[in-house]
Amino acid sequence: MKIVIAGGTGSLGRALTSDLVRDGHDVVILTRAPGLSGGPPPGAVEIGWDPRKVASWAHALEADGEIAVVNLAGKLVDCRPTEANIRELRDSRVRATEALVAASRRRQRPVDHWLQASTTAIYGDTGDERITERTPDPTDGLPQMTGVVVPWEAASRDAHAARRVTIRTSVVLDAHTPALDRLLLPARLGFGGPIGAGTQWFSWIHIADWLRIARAGLGLDPQLSLPDAPVIAASPHPVRNAELMRRLREAVGQPIALPTPEFVLRLAAIALRTDPLLALTGRHTTSSVLADRGFEFRFPDLAGALADLVRR
Repeated sequence: MKIVIAGGTGSLGRALTSDLVRDGHDVVILTRAPGLSGGPPPGAVEIGWDPRKVASWAHALEADGEIAVVNLAGKLVDCRPTEANIRELRDSRVRATEALVAASRRRQRPVDHWLQASTTAIYGDTGDERITERTPDPTDGLPQMTGVVVPWEAASRDAHAARRVTIRTSVVLDAHTPALDRLLLPARLGFGGPIGAGTQWFSWIHIADWLRIARAGLGLDPQLSLPDAPVIAASPHPVRNAELMRRLREAVGQPIALPTPEFVLRLAAIALRTDPLLALTGRHTTSSVLADRGFEFRFPDLAGALADLVRR
């Protein structure tokens, strides 16, 4: 199958590209800066695109046989929650999605599979509420979370596609990626105690399990069929922040566990140009869709997932 990945130069995109190429698929990456990240993984090709409009890059959606689109495009969320940054977070996703949708509608035949990226941050800060796909979508919430994700998902609804699966992804843990490095750094430095109250929930998923869900969303797993609807990609065992920090300390062998009070985190976030609410808020998300279909996670528990990733 030909698979076009928009925004495929990030850590998720590169992992998915390598996985699909190994299975013999024809992978094309749409990127704003071809070659900037060291070029595509072996076996894939890059095409430059302007995610704000349909242009010559749209020929990437031409194919004689089966074709899929994976939409991962968007600005990284690790930034200060200013009005300008939130607008850029939203527009980078919505405009890219609208351009892909417009390109798909130029085709006579619909795209066979459309895999739409999303995030469990759509639910915002939910305290102790247990979230699944049965939970009603929020009508309001934090602008840098709900305010970004709701229009992002909505922009994909007019895609000219036979099947469209939206994956609401929690924090993906993968070796040597910014997300995991940012989590491990305070533990390695001895600041591996609870952050803030330490009671906020942390939902996560190992990259190996995320890739299996993504393949199913592309129709590549005969054992797992996903609905044309949002699917939550998260381990069945979320943990509170205090346990997350303890597991991180164990993974790196650091016995010192200094806590990080909220005011310290907020000051550090200014210096690091990040959003403190990424650590101070959380949500307990699990998938009823995957559970109903008998999906078995290879890494259901955080301790085992971290042990595997740190070892690699």
